[in-house]
Amino acid sequence: MQRSMASEGNDRPDRLSEREDIQIGIDGLYNMEFVKADAVFRNTIEVLPESPIGYFYLSMVSWSRMANGFWTKQNSAEYEKRIGKTIDIAKSRIEVSGGDKHDYLYLGGALGFKGRLELMKGKWISAFFLALDAVEALKTCRSMDPSDSDVLLGLGMFDYYTARLSGVLKFISYLLIRKGGKEEGLKELNIAAAKARYCRTEAKSVLLHIYLFLEEDLQKALVLANFLSDRYPENLRYQVLKGVTLLRIGERKGYREVVSYFRDRGKEETARYKSLPWLKRALYLESIEDLFSGSYRKARAKLYSILDESDPENDPLMIAWPIIKIGMSFDFEGKRDRACDYYRQVADMENGAGAQFLAKKLLEKRPEKYDPFIGY
Repeated sequence: MQRSMASEGNDRPDRLSEREDIQIGIDGLYNMEFVKADAVFRNTIEVLPESPIGYFYLSMVSWSRMANGFWTKQNSAEYEKRIGKTIDIAKSRIEVSGGDKHDYLYLGGALGFKGRLELMKGKWISAFFLALDAVEALKTCRSMDPSDSDVLLGLGMFDYYTARLSGVLKFISYLLIRKGGKEEGLKELNIAAAKARYCRTEAKSVLLHIYLFLEEDLQKALVLANFLSDRYPENLRYQVLKGVTLLRIGERKGYREVVSYFRDRGKEETARYKSLPWLKRALYLESIEDLFSGSYRKARAKLYSILDESDPENDPLMIAWPIIKIGMSFDFEGKRDRACDYYRQVADMENGAGAQFLAKKLLEKRPEKYDPFIGY
């Protein structure tokens, strides 16, 4: 554990329970239990105020809220404040005492996640250089403890995604970075998914998205989608991705079972605001099927039904993303001007739920039919 923990004694009860508490908080993040996770990590900060660990995971609460569509100015500002605090504490410890492997691990993690936000904003150069600094910190952590698999999440993502770069960033990467390559990145991510202490779930989640949307290795994607949807049953995103994977593999029965699962969960909830997210995902998943099959009018009918009961406070994802899908449906019909009207609507939203970044790309270039990102 951290240098300060060693100096204060690893036999103290609050030290022995700390790792278990962190894992409980992490599971809360992925199971949409943000209040619970927030409380766990605030307690970590109280126990270890001098360490970056609690601050890092508290920033992940804000990140997870944004990843689930809550891209409000308040959440974004909170995230940037928390991730900045993590970086400041880790750097301070390193400057004062040289730091330990955990200081470098969470410094690298915080810089990497800060870079991910910059990337989503379209700030490619700043994201790239933040990633470089993150990798340096993670490499230092790795040199301190070669058996630590948590560092492989960041290193694996860096190796994989830099191998896919183009343009000016590709040129810069040739000059500045370690040449791990795509296969090395996938190897590192798979080790992290199997062996890492704290980032196993995030590594699995990253791999699911890679195998489903980039590599199109659908059998590997299905293994991950099954695991994540079973472990985190309240996470609607993993349930949708499971359905998309089954749809693309051609397993109709399994796909229909996922759609039925959404409808059944929606019927079980007595409060309308709780039932609607499940019912909307059933329609959203069916709209994806329609888009892949070329039934664009049918897809729009379902997407308009979702928008008829929009709930920006509780489910902002099911506003921006259906609008993106409507735009794509018009693009596939050759109605580019009409499609761009929908993309611009999302790009100009105060809370685009993460879809505004895709909207800006689609304004630059129309999507291809059967593009795997139809299922996003």
